[in-house]
Amino acid sequence: MIERDELAAWLRLAETAQIGPVAARRLLAAFGSPQGIFEAEPSALRELASPAEASALRQLPESFAAQLEKTWGWLQAGDDRTVLTLGDPAYPSALLETADPPLMLYVMGDAGFLRRPCIAIVGSRNPTPQGADNARAFAATFSQAGLTVVSGLALGIDGAAHEGGVCGPGGTIAVVGTGLDRVYPKRHHELAHRISRNGALVSEYPLGMPPLPPNFPKRNRIIAGLAGGTLVVEAALQSGSLITARLAVEMSREVFAIPGSIHSPQSRGCHALIKQGAKLVDSAQDVLEELHWPSAAEEPAAGGTTTAAARDPVLAALGYDPTSLDALCARTGYAPSELSARLLELELAGQVARLPGQLFQRLAQG
Repeated sequence: MIERDELAAWLRLAETAQIGPVAARRLLAAFGSPQGIFEAEPSALRELASPAEASALRQLPESFAAQLEKTWGWLQAGDDRTVLTLGDPAYPSALLETADPPLMLYVMGDAGFLRRPCIAIVGSRNPTPQGADNARAFAATFSQAGLTVVSGLALGIDGAAHEGGVCGPGGTIAVVGTGLDRVYPKRHHELAHRISRNGALVSEYPLGMPPLPPNFPKRNRIIAGLAGGTLVVEAALQSGSLITARLAVEMSREVFAIPGSIHSPQSRGCHALIKQGAKLVDSAQDVLEELHWPSAAEEPAAGGTTTAAARDPVLAALGYDPTSLDALCARTGYAPSELSARLLELELAGQVARLPGQLFQRLAQG
């Protein structure tokens, strides 16, 4: 565990308002450590820092003492809590290779997961039922194959990816946009506990940090940086998931996308990525092969079906695009009452999802 004096020096550097990450790394390169920065002669600081930066470094940040006590107390409260700094040998090497590695990483769970081979899964906060199922199934296959699944603990695709990843030996990492003393969104409280037992929760933000909107796009660079590749499951054209994909490209990491219906807004982001060069995949095996990673077992392709389902006339007419009851009546020739009863049976069997607007969508079956 990090010593209190070392933690204090790193926390003071991170909390100094005038010192951004670029300036902090420049000073660390010159003086070797935060302690070295704060002990440096004013003349030496002036050679590497602006007058405003040098002045700020000579003063304790206003909230520093309280933040140090809170952080030290948090670390002492459990042996599954760690703070990794840029100077720590255990700091994940994958992040050190990126342009903007965080000065500090707060970790709850097993920090060793941050040094394992990882695959990121991201996507819409409002996925279709099939999209959530795909994220969960792909993540479970990756985890069973020994890859650690990285995502952002958001609602939708992120949550489904963590649910799949946490069930296998690869585990899962949640990179969050708050301090680790809170869970956001609150409905993922139980999931966060499961992640801490088979993976890790990670944040660059200090304890007490609320879920501020700018934090989430910023944390995406950590998601992309930890992973050897990023899979986008579903995304609208303005989705934050496309930020993660762009960052992955800038880091020379692989980007994969699952195609979907040309009529679905949640597929347009994936289709745009494919047009830009992302690899189209319809099974987890496609991703594993691209990463040259051995698979644990074959799994059905996204949108796959069982033989029994293929013989069902309603399922055959429904397909995988969201479809209205009127359109299904026209395709099957069934009366609305008869078709509604059959759709209810399929919905209860987990083969069909009922969507807003009285639309129906067929779900892939393993």
